[in-house]
Amino acid sequence: MSHQLLNTCVLIFIGFALFVLLKIGLRKFEEAISEKEVIRESDQTLRLKTIVRLFHWVGSIAIICAVLYMVLENWGFNVAPLLAGAGIAGLAFGFGGQYLIRDLINGIFILLEGHYGVNDVVKIGEYTGTVESINLRITVLRDAEGRFIVIPNGEVKTVVNLTKDYSRAVLTIGVAYKENVDRVMEVIKQIGKEMRADSHFSRLILEDLEMGGIDDFGESQINIKFRVKTLPSKQGEVAAELRRRIKNRFDELGISMPFPHRTLLIEANQDQDGLKDLAQRRG
Repeated sequence: MSHQLLNTCVLIFIGFALFVLLKIGLRKFEEAISEKEVIRESDQTLRLKTIVRLFHWVGSIAIICAVLYMVLENWGFNVAPLLAGAGIAGLAFGFGGQYLIRDLINGIFILLEGHYGVNDVVKIGEYTGTVESINLRITVLRDAEGRFIVIPNGEVKTVVNLTKDYSRAVLTIGVAYKENVDRVMEVIKQIGKEMRADSHFSRLILEDLEMGGIDDFGESQINIKFRVKTLPSKQGEVAAELRRRIKNRFDELGISMPFPHRTLLIEANQDQDGLKDLAQRRG
């Protein structure tokens, strides 16, 4: 008995040591492949990091299963019948097994095809967020409100990757009908050039501002549409700065950005009749 207990402790210690070594080794490897002083790492690096986290998940399960197998063998259990029994139990719960197999198969295709990876911003079904981790069974997202979202890979049908290769900041600015739209568009283009020359935003913007022209005639304004190609996931920061600079420049140049106005007209005799009715009710 003491010999078996000693062997069990040794096996558990070896398993724990292997788990720690696996974790440290993969973390060191991830640090080694990380790209320093870049705003966003390349797709190849992000793909490798996704695979590293998959290895951690698979390796941890493999270590646990191997240690459990050897511990049972050490105590004289015949593992083969147990595995057969597990197989029968798996058939008994076939529907649950089907979902698990579906998740695993879909997870393999997700990792092989590489349509999205760690740190990508994606929309899966009704959920949108940054991919925190992927393994063969689940995809984990973190949305803008910080919510932790777990999606079984078998439920991943359609994926919208908002950060694949590049993103675009698409804006529509409304100006008054009295404004010269050609002048307004030139002002916007000039602001785009200034941002490309900016020490910070020049690293986020990939191409010159692309003017789409007049997008629509609104009730009180002419809508001008344009877009800017940016690094993945940086479209929000670029769009916010564009809006700030456009508002300030339009104020400097006296370019009007109208908003709806409503005028309420009340006839004098109707107002007096209303006051008389109110007085009678109070009396």
